[in-house]
Amino acid sequence: MPDSAPIDGHCDPRFRAVGDAFARNFAEQDERGAGVCIAVSGRWVVDLWGGWRAPGAPWQRDTLVNAYSVGKGILAVLTLALVEDGVLDLDAPVAGCWPEFGAEGKDAIDLRCLLTHRAGLPAVRERLPEGAELDWERICGALARQSPWWEPGTRHGYHVNTFGFLIGEVIRRRTGARVGDALRTRVTGPLAADFAWGVPHRDHPRIAPLLGTQPTRRVSPEHWPLAFPPSGDAERDRMIWHTYFNPSGLSGMGVVNSEGWRLAEIPSTNGHGTARGIATIYEALAPRAGRAPLVGPALLAEASRLQASGEDAVLGKPSFFGLGFQLAHPGRPLGPNAGAFGHYGYGGCLGFVDPRADVAFGYVTSRPGERWHTPRPQALIDALYDALGRD
Repeated sequence: MPDSAPIDGHCDPRFRAVGDAFARNFAEQDERGAGVCIAVSGRWVVDLWGGWRAPGAPWQRDTLVNAYSVGKGILAVLTLALVEDGVLDLDAPVAGCWPEFGAEGKDAIDLRCLLTHRAGLPAVRERLPEGAELDWERICGALARQSPWWEPGTRHGYHVNTFGFLIGEVIRRRTGARVGDALRTRVTGPLAADFAWGVPHRDHPRIAPLLGTQPTRRVSPEHWPLAFPPSGDAERDRMIWHTYFNPSGLSGMGVVNSEGWRLAEIPSTNGHGTARGIATIYEALAPRAGRAPLVGPALLAEASRLQASGEDAVLGKPSFFGLGFQLAHPGRPLGPNAGAFGHYGYGGCLGFVDPRADVAFGYVTSRPGERWHTPRPQALIDALYDALGRD
């Protein structure tokens, strides 16, 4: 991307350093197309977009992009809002509304267990055919039938792709609405927030295709050991490979830019949104004069409290979760303040809220890259808190 990448939008003078960092990402970090939006104390202080949606087509304020696991944080917001409404119960067994799910020793798993990645269901055991990632009933049926990979509640492991199916099916069973419709009804519609699972055809021209070989190339079974080398534990290797690649397009590999992927509802992985849309959802968690927060303070305090930590059974490194949210830690910083929470997505897309500094943050990019320690959003976060005086 040349230094002259077009950049548009608004940046308050106090936060000029954020705008400078955004521009440097294009000049020095191979940013191709991106947006960043930040609210401080309920005021939008940064709303920038730049680069290219497609060759010759500049990125626009309403350009959508697949934000990957950012959607897990949005799903957590929706789930908590429904708990606040009394529609969902954190501690009620899932099998109470989804009887088939109680098979194979899963009868005691509750919604809290799903939200904290402790259910032992990070992968579908049975091999599924190509294209099954688009079949909601097939994925959910397989998860309901199978036994967990570990005893539920005894450890945690990042449910990379199954998280959205599991919680989304609980929502469907309790509300009668598919998860994308539930999100529009309870969260994004009232907030006018541009984020969706299942993008209608009319909005496909707004989507920026993801760039690079990894998200656009299928990973066939013979290549699984190259992506995740064998550990010597055959059962764990099978779990890891199935977590990411069963079925082959589960993580979006080879299908992420397809029409079918964009139309489907895959809440862990295929949420499409703008930086402003993501930041709007997180900003709505803060109480404001004349406005009730999307989730009440007591429930939000519980949701942002450490619920699962230590060595992650899937990632093989420490991870830290509240109720569906990633919590700030050295491996995934969310600014300098304890108490910040949100969710990263593959390649650096990010949404989070910092209650102490009263900050809501959204960043999207069409250039997936590093899975951890992504420099582009980190540069924006550092510039933001420098401007705030490291509050």
